[in-house]
Amino acid sequence: MDASRRNFLIVGGRMLVMTGVAAAALEHVLAGAPEKADSYTTADHWWAMTIDIEKCIGCGTCVKACKAENHVLEEPFYFRTWVERYHISDLDLEHPIVDSPNGGFDGFPEKYAEDEGKTFFVPKLCNHCVDSPCTQVCPVGATFRTNDGVVLIDKQYCLGCRYCVQACPYGCRFIDPRTQTADKCTLCYHRLTKGLKPACVEVCPTGTRQIADLKDPKDPIHEFLRTHKVQILKPQMATGAKIYYNGLDGSVR
Repeated sequence: MDASRRNFLIVGGRMLVMTGVAAAALEHVLAGAPEKADSYTTADHWWAMTIDIEKCIGCGTCVKACKAENHVLEEPFYFRTWVERYHISDLDLEHPIVDSPNGGFDGFPEKYAEDEGKTFFVPKLCNHCVDSPCTQVCPVGATFRTNDGVVLIDKQYCLGCRYCVQACPYGCRFIDPRTQTADKCTLCYHRLTKGLKPACVEVCPTGTRQIADLKDPKDPIHEFLRTHKVQILKPQMATGAKIYYNGLDGSVR
């Protein structure tokens, strides 16, 4: 067998293997993903979240609840959601100081006096984008968007290639060292599909976070969007992010 024919067969074989993996992933996606309640229909919902910066006190309760509910590693730097503290000095309005000790898990120690400028907290998580870069770069379809607008990861098919981690403009993905697969916020999809709120929303003592169904005309989010000046993170990325912030300072990135 000549070299050109041998190379053709090798490349062709690899393509068939990859095609088979991608087809299997697609079959899983179409089959439905996580278990749902019998009364839940994905086509009836389109999930989003509102975060009211003016209400967040940086207590870290949401971070604790997320880790407990989703079995996220308790070691530092592994978070499906985290909280950042921004401090803008009156002497330098264009360069905020940002910190997030242990993702805000233990709250934030007092650091700035009230007369030293403006301090506020910004919870962050996966933005469950309509045009998510992570789904576009995944070579096997392990990262996908459900029919009700939640971006999920199928750990069975994830290769741990890190393409999605690099592609996410919000820095919300990481590789779980236990499985060597990608991980991130799922909006507690296993709870949503059973009529429950995400863990972070459930425990927030000030109502900073609210889960919202954009397909439900009676959902309070519609009134919220009409009456508040909401923003999304990094709008220039045109990802169709569905985490809407109220009171977001222009310094937040």
